[in-house]
Amino acid sequence: MGKAAFTDRFAGISEARLELIAHVEAQLGPTHDLRDAPFSRWLIVDVIGARMEGPRIRASLQGSAAADWVSVGAGSDIGALDVRATMKTDDGVLIFSEYRGRVRFGADGLNHVVTSPRFETGDPRYAWLNGLQCVGKGVSNARERWLRYRLYAVV
Repeated sequence: MGKAAFTDRFAGISEARLELIAHVEAQLGPTHDLRDAPFSRWLIVDVIGARMEGPRIRASLQGSAAADWVSVGAGSDIGALDVRATMKTDDGVLIFSEYRGRVRFGADGLNHVVTSPRFETGDPRYAWLNGLQCVGKGVSNARERWLRYRLYAVV
């Protein structure tokens, strides 16, 4: 099968676009370094505060059950993210968020982060979040203990 015949089958699929949903900033607490785990080194980072602001959503971290679980291979400068948090909008709606992603650790303490968040809520005012697949791109500062990224919906 020729290249043109293969790609012709995808002609009806529109190209992905990104729509800015919000800017996100998190304050990071201590890192718990589990060095001797049998399958991976785990960096468990407490999230002690977070804020997201965009055209359709303004929310802050709710409660203290939020963390980044980062799995790092031996000798690697790349980690795999697994994050959970509950956000509360400025008008009182709870939103569950979770994401996977990658972090590339920088020698200077600036770490480049790419994420794939998704959200869940039962409130009809924010039901538009339930159907989104998002991507985030940003940076974290290991010394100053913050994370900042832009959050986009894939449309």
